[in-house]
Amino acid sequence: MRQTNLTGEPADYVSAREELRQAEVELMRHRERVADLRRRLPPGPVVDDYVFEEGPADLQAGDAPVKTVRLSELFTGPGRDLVVYHFMYGKQQTDPCPMCTMWIDGFNGIAHHVVRNVDLAVVAAADLPVLRAHARIRQWPNLRLLSAGSNTFKYDLGSEDAEGNQDSTVSVFTRDDDGSVRHFYSAHPRMADDIDQRGIDLLSPVWHILDLTPRGRGDWFPALGY
Repeated sequence: MRQTNLTGEPADYVSAREELRQAEVELMRHRERVADLRRRLPPGPVVDDYVFEEGPADLQAGDAPVKTVRLSELFTGPGRDLVVYHFMYGKQQTDPCPMCTMWIDGFNGIAHHVVRNVDLAVVAAADLPVLRAHARIRQWPNLRLLSAGSNTFKYDLGSEDAEGNQDSTVSVFTRDDDGSVRHFYSAHPRMADDIDQRGIDLLSPVWHILDLTPRGRGDWFPALGY
């Protein structure tokens, strides 16, 4: 399959580009195999019905009363799954994580597509007013933002240690017919002792766009402002 109709492409470029195309095809097929393995995981353990703090849907209503919501109540209907992003913010993480913030910027933009199929929430250990203040700055009106600062959700799911140090994780939950919530899957940026900050790359297009270029992603790291 020819990639372009450009003239003057050197033979070594054409050959190398075809080798790359074949590798890209195999990568796609391998991703499909991994996704199939993930889908075929057996039922996970039932988890506690954690109670979170949630503010009003209107990000500007900072003085509106805080409400509580249970994990089971984050499912908006039968037959739906729940995806939760663990935001590195709160307790020992006194400043919001720039990397997490970049990911959540993206989630806010696509949330109206995602929620056609699954439920989506962002959970942080930060106090709710602090979390919502950051959300107002970032303009995240399309996300459910929850504080888990008073429960053990992040600790139990491995995104917080005993000292309150925070980490990022993405978790998927399912709900049984009787209302019980099960943990289905979690992924962490750290995949192994020698593989750090790569485990949830697929959640953000930024890295993939950079990887298309000759210089790649290099040692660039996102910031809260540029």
